[in-house]
Parts: sequence; C-alpha cells; structure tokens
Amino acid sequence: MGRWRPKGKPASKYITVEGYHKLNDELQYLWKQKRPEITQSVQEAAAQGDRSENAEYIYGKKQLREIDRRVRFLSKRLDDMTVVDRVPEDQSRVFFGAWVELENDTGDTETYRLVGPDETDAGRGYISIDAPLARALLKKQVDDEVEVRTPAGERCLFINRIWYEEPARRD
Repeated sequence: MGRWRPKGKPASKYITVEGYHKLNDELQYLWKQKRPEITQSVQEAAAQGDRSENAEYIYGKKQLREIDRRVRFLSKRLDDMTVVDRVPEDQSRVFFGAWVELENDTGDTETYRLVGPDETDAGRGYISIDAPLARALLKKQVDDEVEVRTPAGERCLFINRIWYEEPARRD
C-alpha cells in the first residue's frame, strides 16, 4: 500500500543569488565528484563476484539511486527557479530577500530574512516566502503591526526595521 498525499500548494520559484549558488554547488559536487566515486566503488565491488550477497555492491547501487534522484531534482528545480539578483526599488517595504526585525508584545526582538523555500534555515533566521509569517509581512513597512496565526495562537508583532543586502557577485 502506497502513501498517498494530497497535492500541496506548489512552492515559490524564487531564490536568492546565494541560495542558487549553494544548490548549484551541491549539484556539481554530486555529479562531478560523488557519483564518479560511488560508481568506481560499485565497479570494484561487482568485480569481486557474487553480487547477490555483496553488501558493498548493494549499498553502492542504493547510493547511486539516491544521488541520481537528487541530481534530477536539483537540475529540474534550478531550471525552474527565478534568481532575484537585485534589491527592490522601494526598500521601505518588505519584499523577497528582506531582513526584518520584529518585536513582540513583551519587547523581545526576532530577526528574519525572507528567502525561497529551498534555502530556509531556522538557525540563520531564513524563513520561506511561503511561510505564514512571511506572507503576513509582505508589503508592510516599519512600525506596521502584523497579526500571525500560529499553532500556539495569534501573535501580534511590530516591524522595527527593514533592510536589504546587495547580492554577492560570484564569477
């Protein structure tokens, strides 16, 4: 029996320059370094004879399938992405790529950056543009109040600061 899941809302196709380079670097590493290494080890394991009980051969083939699946995903995803390589003209509002400092009712501050769904990282404060908080922040300005529904209930946040960083150029 398979695991059927209803089709979800498609992820946004936006990505920062840094995120694009990170995914592209992973693709190049998998395709040019990791896959040839694993292929070589599978060939060596196959040369040892009986493949049905050869753990190195079986594990190597499994690794190749996982690498190939990831390579297909990254290739297709990178082709469909729109790289946002400039800051918006109106930097007083929250748009894709913005850093936003928020303050809650108790005076605690949190800082987030709105990025594509492929580059989210809670440890660095990167949240997906598709996240409810990011959706609530879009097009807001400093001193605006934002209501966000969370599993713990409604949260009221105030925007203290908005800023953008110029994308790093890579040659």
